[in-house]
Amino acid sequence: MSKVNILWVDDEIEMLKPHIIFLSNKGYDLDTVNNGTDALTMIEENDYDLIFLDENMPGLTGIEVLGEIKKIKPLLPVVMITKSEEETIMEEAIGSNIADYLIKPVNPNQILLAIKKNIDSRKIISDKNTMSYQQEFRSIGMDMMGNLDYDDWVGIYKKLVDWELKLEKSMDTGVLDILETQKEEANSLFSSYVEKNYIDWIGGSTDDKPVQSHLVVRKKILPSLQKNKTTFLFVIDNLRFDQWKAIYPTLSNFFRVEKEEIYYSILPTTTQYARNAFFAGMVPSMIAKRYPQYWINEDEEGTKNQFENELFGEQLKRYGIDIKYSYNKVLTLESGRKLQNRLHSLLDNDLNIIVYNFVDMLSHARTEMEVIRELASDEKAYRSLTLSWFNNSPLFEMMKYAAEKGAKIIITTDHGSIRVKRPVKVIGDRNTNTNLRYKFGKSLDFKAKDVFAVRNPEDIFLPRPNVSTSYIFCREADYFVYPNNYNYYASFYKDTFQHGGISLEEMLIPLITLSPK
Repeated sequence: MSKVNILWVDDEIEMLKPHIIFLSNKGYDLDTVNNGTDALTMIEENDYDLIFLDENMPGLTGIEVLGEIKKIKPLLPVVMITKSEEETIMEEAIGSNIADYLIKPVNPNQILLAIKKNIDSRKIISDKNTMSYQQEFRSIGMDMMGNLDYDDWVGIYKKLVDWELKLEKSMDTGVLDILETQKEEANSLFSSYVEKNYIDWIGGSTDDKPVQSHLVVRKKILPSLQKNKTTFLFVIDNLRFDQWKAIYPTLSNFFRVEKEEIYYSILPTTTQYARNAFFAGMVPSMIAKRYPQYWINEDEEGTKNQFENELFGEQLKRYGIDIKYSYNKVLTLESGRKLQNRLHSLLDNDLNIIVYNFVDMLSHARTEMEVIRELASDEKAYRSLTLSWFNNSPLFEMMKYAAEKGAKIIITTDHGSIRVKRPVKVIGDRNTNTNLRYKFGKSLDFKAKDVFAVRNPEDIFLPRPNVSTSYIFCREADYFVYPNNYNYYASFYKDTFQHGGISLEEMLIPLITLSPK
């Protein structure tokens, strides 16, 4: 363990020598001063990891010294020590951002605990998490080799995300490599599982199937609506389950989790297919057949999901549901602020749908813009960037407003994304779509072992623009690259976040119900 440097400031410092000796014997380096003025000089001239600060000193008081410390080194943790238990003193100290406080007389073990809480805690937690994951690694691995169903796979994915979040601050790079390998194995097995069962799920030939995109509104959202209570449905495009977990601590001050569910996206895991199916309550080929005015094929001009409001209205009509609702789409910061300013006008509705497009734009920007690629270089950084955006977004302000008004909120998305790593060669004609995780066209040339191929699109209820159209999907962390200029594009797209194919991250979709506190 590297040396921890501590400064102890107390006008009765001579009386604390037994404590100083105790901590020195534990391996800590301590400097001591008996007044606030000397303390500030020492802090300016030296690097300390922690300050113990007496509240009641002649000259500069502890509170005054604390204020000056925060000006000099705002992130330096300070533990306030006081004889007084007066609430006003404690409130003033806590308001000045102390790390902890102790009431005199203190004993050596109290001091040691304060150090471990504020200095050693990260390493202690990291070591404990590393050990716990190593113990569970074998258990997760054995579970994955069993005969898992769709609920079991949700459980595996939640465990892996939980460990990823616990270990993201680990100092042990070895255990992070082990976790990454286990995630890759999980995605390989999950892809095989989906490939084996997907046609039966989407075709309805079995009752034993997960809730998928086209069933979510009818089976999960509409039944949860309550009379005389407004519900806000936030559809945050491309929000992965781990990104939801990253933003939840911010929301936990305002909401409690009523349900944390996961549903399965249909294929392709893209907005045109998955989100249109979500709002229509229908699989894509049925939308194209029944509502051709609301379906735009990939080879046609125009936005592919511009009729979500109309499709949702048609779904309500089909099921004879009469509710007062609004549909709102946010594509820019300005439109987000405008919606935030008129949110009060929506409170009389039974349901308010708000589609928010930032995370998807972040994913695409990361592919195209070098600065974003550097800011979101891996999953941890991608989560961090999402959280930073969310904390400063109109979306967060809207959710807080909903909490203030006692409204329930549901957070979900249409698909996730995966950081791609392995290029797979494909050849297609000039009409082949550009998505890196799935392709459809008349003349696709590929190695069968590299893809999930669907020669007959009707089998998975996808439109067939041409009689010879087929679809192919990437599994795991693969991505399609054409042979022309192969090395350039393989390198350019590697480690970018893409969607459209089969992976845990793309297909397992958060569906979160929150109640205001």
